[in-house]
Amino acid sequence: MKAIVYEEYGGPEVLRLKEMAEPHPGPGQVRLKVMAAAVNPLDYKIRRGWMPQMGPAEFPAIPGQEASGVVDEVGAGVTGLSVGDEVLGWTDTGSYATYALATVVAPKPADLDWESAAALPVAAETSARVLDLLQLTDGETLLLHGAAGVVGAVGVQLAVARGATVIGTASPANHDYLRSLGAIPVAYGEGLADRVRAAAPGGIDAVYDAAGQGALPVSIELRGGTTDRIVTIADIQAADLGVTFSGGGDRSAEALADHARLAAAGRLRLLIAQSFPLADAAKAHEQSETGHTRGKLILRP
Repeated sequence: MKAIVYEEYGGPEVLRLKEMAEPHPGPGQVRLKVMAAAVNPLDYKIRRGWMPQMGPAEFPAIPGQEASGVVDEVGAGVTGLSVGDEVLGWTDTGSYATYALATVVAPKPADLDWESAAALPVAAETSARVLDLLQLTDGETLLLHGAAGVVGAVGVQLAVARGATVIGTASPANHDYLRSLGAIPVAYGEGLADRVRAAAPGGIDAVYDAAGQGALPVSIELRGGTTDRIVTIADIQAADLGVTFSGGGDRSAEALADHARLAAAGRLRLLIAQSFPLADAAKAHEQSETGHTRGKLILRP
């Protein structure tokens, strides 16, 4: 099969398209013929060797952790899935490849395209997990940093669906987009606290940091000096400040199926920034590393 691999840590230039042996499913796994694979910031951080807590890479390594595709092999003990089923989910082996193994997948609705399906698992699970940690409820006000990014935008929509008012930080170019999702946009940078107070005179009940750009101190200030009900998924200074860092949770096929149905019905919007051929994975990583992409980057094997 064709796969994107890297055999040492480094920049996008270490990514190569190579022929690799096809994987075959073990017990509880299915094999997907990958139709679309999503690019996440975590992919380049692992490739650069910045995530030692995840363990050393086994070279040659295939990046990628989420995909949509067609089941073409079924391992022992798997029930409810058959060859030919269209699914989306998290991959156990790298998703930047013609084939990938997976354990947790959900049916892909017919009205959900392959690219949007591949973009959904990580963003939906992350934001649903954080909102649960924050115990966000109807009538509360959430401050969401990085609201125009893929994860942040999904977080905005899920929070609005819970009945919350969402104040979303983003560059002015993304403010109309955030309004279309139901958020009240504010520009990040100097003077942020005053702009948030003007937008939310009743105060901030909870903070979700999806940006990791040093917004935790001002978030603590806006919460009245407490770190209670502040969660970040991106700021490595969280522990020093006493803020909860959430780096992963349980992957639920049932929850993913629910989110997929919402997306197929148009009630959860997923913006696709650009789709690349698999061979152009290095270009996709270069774009991802700029940190200024609005929407998901997708690879098409």
